[in-house]
Amino acid sequence: MKTNIQFVHADTKLSAEQLVQRKLDKLENKYDWIISADVMFKEEKSTNGNGKTCAIELSLPGPKIHASSNSDSFEAAAAETVKDLEKQLKKRKAEMQSH
Repeated sequence: MKTNIQFVHADTKLSAEQLVQRKLDKLENKYDWIISADVMFKEEKSTNGNGKTCAIELSLPGPKIHASSNSDSFEAAAAETVKDLEKQLKKRKAEMQSH
């Protein structure tokens, strides 16, 4: 799987990059039909402290899957986003098996 990681309006953070890469590798081992992943970390000014966003788009056979989440750190946002993607992948796999 090809992974493209970008940081928008934020400094590159190696720990967040490594965390999301590890989690995406685990997903790829479970779901070998994932083609690529586009990861975008974005920092925005926020009054409630949740100004760090992680958005991930997975290319698969059929429609793409997308998820994003906000948190006070890039690592927490990435973990939450990957959880959401895994739920969507489980659903997609069940749909694929029923055909």
